[in-house]
Amino acid sequence: MREIQLQLSQTQKVRLQKALEHLESLSSKVNSDASVTIADSIPVNHEDGVLKGHGTADLEGEVVATLCGVVERVNKLVYVRTLRSRYKPEVGDIVIGRVIEVAQKRWRLDINYSQNAYLMLSAMNMPDGVQRRRTALDELNMRCIFEEADVICAEVRGFQQDGLHLQARSQKYGKLSTGQLITVTPYLVKRQKQHFHHLEQYGIDLIIGCNGFIWVGEHVEVRDDMVEDQVSQSDPQVLIPNKNSVSLEEQEKNYTALETRKHICRAANAVRVLSTLGFIITLEIIKGVIDLSLSMNLDIHDMLGSEFCVLVAEKEAERRSSNKKKR
Repeated sequence: MREIQLQLSQTQKVRLQKALEHLESLSSKVNSDASVTIADSIPVNHEDGVLKGHGTADLEGEVVATLCGVVERVNKLVYVRTLRSRYKPEVGDIVIGRVIEVAQKRWRLDINYSQNAYLMLSAMNMPDGVQRRRTALDELNMRCIFEEADVICAEVRGFQQDGLHLQARSQKYGKLSTGQLITVTPYLVKRQKQHFHHLEQYGIDLIIGCNGFIWVGEHVEVRDDMVEDQVSQSDPQVLIPNKNSVSLEEQEKNYTALETRKHICRAANAVRVLSTLGFIITLEIIKGVIDLSLSMNLDIHDMLGSEFCVLVAEKEAERRSSNKKKR
């Protein structure tokens, strides 16, 4: 557990320390064989032709760890995965990024990585929904699809000579609007089978990006927000309407109900609390924090207070302890 920067009273410090120690003991029992520190020995069978990967070294015929982290094994490869490292993209990762430049035939995005990522015009759904070659008109209308400061959900396509490339060839990818973007340390997000979640009881969507960007927004049935207007192929002189010049009917249609906005803020604060405590962020834990705040009839801004953070740590310790007993 990392050091927590909270304004705590002496009683709250004792309660929080007790809860964190309980969580530490539970995790250490589960991962006692996997967790290593620098110079710890890693048990391997040399007869199997073990391959020493990142974070390992050979010392007098013994494999030792050169980093603090968790030992991972993939077939014959043995390596150490650091717990507090920067985001390292893998093909297929669901990421959330912010557009920082509209370039020739591509958008440049910040995805919380050491380098910028690129979304090519040819690697995304077109506004007209037809699979076809990209034309010069498509390139001219790029800013009508995504522009600077837009938040986009995409998938890691792979590394190429000019950098990391993304793709958004599904309707679930594209522009995100009507919500909040929260940034957490990437090691708090684990790769899972599902990163898109619909919290039906609250009417909101939750996207947990592998890169530490988490989106909480209003639920949409079909994620096709990248569609602005269909470009007329027969008349290249057709102008795209200005996004700022929307009618009153469209404004009413895009209006988000007050109750939904409250749920968005409550879910976003739940993520912030878990990030402050250094807990792994999953759908189950987020829903638990939201339910706890509702059961206490707590105001949204009070969720970031010291007392609620201590209560979340205590409840998480109880939950993990009960889950262990059920096993």
